[in-house]
Amino acid sequence: MSLDYTLELPNDLQEIDAAVSAVIDRGQQVGFDYDRLRLNLRVGLTEALANAMLYGNCRDPRKTVRLVAELTPQRIIVQVTDQGSGFDPSKVSDPTLPVNRLRSGGRGIFLIRKLMDRVEFNDRGNSITMVLFNHAQAGHEAAS
Repeated sequence: MSLDYTLELPNDLQEIDAAVSAVIDRGQQVGFDYDRLRLNLRVGLTEALANAMLYGNCRDPRKTVRLVAELTPQRIIVQVTDQGSGFDPSKVSDPTLPVNRLRSGGRGIFLIRKLMDRVEFNDRGNSITMVLFNHAQAGHEAAS
């Protein structure tokens, strides 16, 4: 079984919880592991949507964020795209370095990279694609 899901969200942080819950519900429908949905996917997708709204779209209420998800029992692929000018993800500071620990930037991207099995950005830097595999072992093998 496979489900595709697309949602155009207004640039409003209050919309995030319902959008994330909708993807999690669809993940359950296809038989994806509930713990990975409610922990890894919930946090990773919430961070990606918040970053898109706050930083990508610069809180502009006239802009939207597009969420596209492909869900199967084996994996979930989620893409979040904002209408901003983008950024260079390689320039995001590592929040685990002592010099950066008191800075707020970079924590969301760090969490996403730790919780998801694969993370990729488009060339422009305004779209993130995250992949989560159903079994942790399969995800580690695929990410290697």
